[in-house]
Amino acid sequence: MKFSSALAFLAAAGAQAHYTFPKGYSTGAVSGEWEHIRMTENRYSHGPVQDVNSQAMTCYELNPGTGAPKTLNVAAGSNYTFTVDTSVGHPGPLHFYMAKVPAGKTAANFDGKGAVWFKIYQDGPTGLGTSNLKWPSDGKTEVSVRLPQCLANGEYLLRVEHIALHSASSVGGAQLYIACAQINVTGGSGTLNTSGKLVSFPGAYKATDPGILFQLYWPVPTSYINPGPAVATC
Repeated sequence: MKFSSALAFLAAAGAQAHYTFPKGYSTGAVSGEWEHIRMTENRYSHGPVQDVNSQAMTCYELNPGTGAPKTLNVAAGSNYTFTVDTSVGHPGPLHFYMAKVPAGKTAANFDGKGAVWFKIYQDGPTGLGTSNLKWPSDGKTEVSVRLPQCLANGEYLLRVEHIALHSASSVGGAQLYIACAQINVTGGSGTLNTSGKLVSFPGAYKATDPGILFQLYWPVPTSYINPGPAVATC
């Protein structure tokens, strides 16, 4: 009975550590839940995507093809912030990707499929080679990214992705927490070069990539390689 109780406690603790990204803002007030962020499948469960080949890797939408009701204006060069419900409860890297909405589409009806995504941010841990490994997003209740000043103007999907590595020592163990915001970029210079850096979701990651299949605890890791393309910069 004691062993069963311990397992139940650990399962409950693990579920409580799961998270979503339901609100966002750039300037002004925080939006309402799922106002310009597409409602995700885990809105209640807070659970992750664990199959990197799943169609959920795009935006983890509850209803694929159904956009959020609004699109938020965001100035190039400014920060955009996702709120976290309740907080980033697992160790791992934070990534942000963007996809330019093609002609004839809007942020609300663009499905984000194909090699359209470019990375604008990634982070990694401090304390590699020691028992004091720390990730910048640990425990955060908000996660932010600065949009490149050199973006082209127009509508985009902005995709946040946090990869939890606490169970990533076996294939399928990494947990990906994902959401997409609908934004309209203004004031950009349009000079960002994404040549050779566009990827698709699913497709950008393999289950055996070293940043996905990763032993977090022992042997003590001495390096971390973020999955996906290099960051596109100005």
